Parts: sequence; structure tokens; C-alpha cells
Amino acid sequence: MVGCGGIGGVIAATLVEQGQRLTVVTRRAAITEAIRLRGFDLRDELGQRRIRGEVELVEELPVEGSWDFVFLAVPPTGLVEAARGAAPLLAKGGALVCFQNGLAEERLARIVGPERVIGAVVAWGASSPDPGVFERTSAGGFTLGRLDGEVGEQLESLGRILEAIGPVELSTNLRGARWSKLALNCAVSSLGTIGGDRLGVLMRHRFVRRLALEVMTEAVVVARAEGVRLEKVAGTLDLEWVALTDAERSGAGSPSVMAKHALLLAVGARYRRLRSSMLAAIERGREPPVDYLNGEVVDRAMRHGIGAPLNARIRELVHAIARREERSEVSTLRRLYDETRYPGANAAQKSPPPA
Repeated sequence: MVGCGGIGGVIAATLVEQGQRLTVVTRRAAITEAIRLRGFDLRDELGQRRIRGEVELVEELPVEGSWDFVFLAVPPTGLVEAARGAAPLLAKGGALVCFQNGLAEERLARIVGPERVIGAVVAWGASSPDPGVFERTSAGGFTLGRLDGEVGEQLESLGRILEAIGPVELSTNLRGARWSKLALNCAVSSLGTIGGDRLGVLMRHRFVRRLALEVMTEAVVVARAEGVRLEKVAGTLDLEWVALTDAERSGAGSPSVMAKHALLLAVGARYRRLRSSMLAAIERGREPPVDYLNGEVVDRAMRHGIGAPLNARIRELVHAIARREERSEVSTLRRLYDETRYPGANAAQKSPPPA
């Protein structure tokens, strides 16, 4: 396991609790020391407990070894570096498993070849408020797949390992699952970064839900241009249906738009404790991975001659927040909403249309 933040820490702690032997590259001395002293402090639906087991803790990648699976749970900004360091450690037939949001598999395939890359789309949330403390903020499981769509014994073996953490689906359409999750993350993670609060709080605001619908719509349009067949997120959230139609984007409220708002309210309630990991990265002085989320949509839109202005503006705002030029708060989200009602118009001079 390379990386021991929220997602990586919950995975590592749960696998150690299940009796798996694990080598964990924590990358930070404070995390290593905390786990060595107290074990993994895991907080999930079963309560709070400290977990010890057969785990080797190191702060740097080993110089030699032979692993069937190397789990990469580092931020997207550090993925390529981690993959290059981990590639020589793979056993014959071994694979890098990426848990990042975004389109990580395509980057890894250029380093080790697509046959040595497995994508794990995570359908649950986690945080690490303190070194060695790992909190699971929502339930869910994984969608596992390969870029070539093949499902074999290696994928099934990995699925059996990860079932200790949550339900596992083996997919023949990894790109579809990734793009659906990307569209969702472009809204949830990035708007959560700008708004500075947990998802449950933000989704109570109608204008935030409208922004989320528009962000996801832009991503869905680009995915279609890429020739991607979208999959449902966690088997339930249909991004093809969530995306606004031309009539819904240009007109006032309608029964179909109301239904989409209701769905986002339900998502906010289910994942109410979810806090943007990108916001946590900024608070810790790290580079926000917005270029791997909204930036990915913007860059690919340009290749197809498609506009993605809202995603572009969100990318700018997140970087401005990281530079301390903007503040992470609901009023910043409101300003974003007002500014984007009429591109090029002064929001103060013109009232926005109904959301």
C-alpha cells in the first residue's frame, strides 16, 4: 500500500484487521510513528477501535521486493512518481491498483503497460483528521476493471481481498465507471472545496445543486464525445439521466429538473459527512488535484471543440483558493453561480433565471 491518507488508511486498517499481511508506505514520519505507537485508529460503522497486526510500516518505497499487487492510494498529483517507483517491485504478472479519482489508469498504462494496471473505483468516502486516525464517512464498495475490459482470475482474486471493505463489482466497462465517477467528483469534490463545508450542508442550497447539475452535464457531454458508455455510480446514480437536457439548461424549473434536485438532496443526505479531500489537501499546503478532475474535462473538451466553461471557472477558483486569493466558503459558491448565469454579463446588473 503506497499512501496512507483517508482512503488508503481505511483500506490498510481493514485488511490488517482481517489478518492480511501488508507493507504500508506511509510517506510521513508522523503517520508511521502514530501507527507504531497506537495501531491504526479506525472509525467506521462498527465504531472506533485500534488495530494491530502483521504490518510493515515504511516511509519510502522499498528498493527491492516482489508483490502481486501494489495499491496506489496517493493523491493524483503524486500518482506518476509513485507508479514509477513501484513498477520494479511488481512480481511477474503483478499489477498496480489505483484508487485515485480521475482517469488514473491511462497514465499508469503509459508507465507499465495496460495489462499491469487495475482500476478500483471507490464508492465511499474517508478522511484522516490526524496522523494514524482514519474515519470512514460513508458506506460503499468498489468497481474493479481493466482498460481492455477483461475479467480474469487476477481481478477476481483482488475482488476477494477488497470484499472485506465493501461490495465489489467486476466491470467490463472501466472507462464508463471512471467517467461517471469523474463527473460526480467534478461536482462534489470541487464544489465542496469552494464551498468549504460537508456535502450534506452544501446540498441543502438549491443554487449549489444547480451548479452540480451543470458541472456534471458538461462532463457527460465530453464523455459522449470521447465515445464512453457511462455506467451508473454505485449501481444507482445514472449520469446520463442526471445530465441536463438543452431544454432544462435554458428554461425555468420543470418536473424533470425538480426530480434531479431531489436526487441530489438524497445524495447529500446519504453522504452528508463527506468533506472534500481536495479541500483537506489545500489546508495542508498541498497542491489541489483539480487539474485531474475538472481540468481533465476542460482539456478533453478542447480536443473535441466543446465548451466546458463552468468546469474551467471552477478550476481557476480552486487554484485561487490554494493561493489564498479566494476564500473557501458558501458565499464564493454563490458568486460563482451568479457569475455563470450569463457568461460575460455582470451578475449584479442582471438577476439570474430560476434555478
